[in-house]
Amino acid sequence: MKTDREDEERGEPSSFEDALRRLEQIVQAMEAGDLKLEDMMAYFEEGMKLVELCNRKLQEVEEKVKILVKKGEELAAEEFHPEGESA
Repeated sequence: MKTDREDEERGEPSSFEDALRRLEQIVQAMEAGDLKLEDMMAYFEEGMKLVELCNRKLQEVEEKVKILVKKGEELAAEEFHPEGESA
């Protein structure tokens, strides 16, 4: 698994929050409508990389999430399965 430091060295944001914040900045710049076509494409490409990064980080977290379920008098940890996904 890659570390946050490795992401930083490649120029990627080190956290999900940083990536999301940068993605929001890109969307605002693109929605403003005053970019040249080349700049728009560069933002689009960066945005797509950030979306992939965010999805990857979310997937990593989903794999770690456990749900505590009360079974009788004991609590048990079960794998987390988002809605729509089968166990």
